[in-house]
Amino acid sequence: MKWLYELMYRYSVVPIPYDIGPREELVSLVESGCVKPCRAIDLGSGTASNVIYLAQHEFDVIGVDFSPAAIEMGRVRAREAGVEVTFIEDDLTNLQHVNDTFDLSADYGTLDDLSTPQRDLYMKNVLPLTHQGSLFLLYCFEWWPLWWERPFIDRVGVLLRPGEAEHRFGEYFEIERVAEVISGPRSSATYLMIRKEKQPI
Repeated sequence: MKWLYELMYRYSVVPIPYDIGPREELVSLVESGCVKPCRAIDLGSGTASNVIYLAQHEFDVIGVDFSPAAIEMGRVRAREAGVEVTFIEDDLTNLQHVNDTFDLSADYGTLDDLSTPQRDLYMKNVLPLTHQGSLFLLYCFEWWPLWWERPFIDRVGVLLRPGEAEHRFGEYFEIERVAEVISGPRSSATYLMIRKEKQPI
């Protein structure tokens, strides 16, 4: 999948479909005061809309992405927006350059874009970035795949099955489903999670 994103960020001549500005779920949580300025990391920063929004609202924020083109795009856009954001090229399934903890981790469509083995590696790499009381904001596509979707989804990703977020995060986080959008048989969900007392990973 990396090559696909790299080509899209570097060479696309049409708008990237999800380049729609900061996600409304994030904006709502910040503007309501539910999520306050803090040290934050965007796990898969992509087009940088969310990190720039957070920086504009006094968050000390880092954007991480495995695509060099996305990192370049983020730096340009942050500069144009007049905000300070640190961008790091790294792989969330094998982090080499991020080893601190953060008060807020945000994942908009990264975990659900990974295969099952990659999701296991993702969890091992991102959980150490949290501490007791850390917030974790997860946005994902979420539905039961139809029979013809299953082989593709198991290999490539695209969605989480209902209950998978609770299964993966429930041992470590208190989980609240804060938003849901249903469109026919398909839906998306947003979870806001609070890290429990730190346990061995």
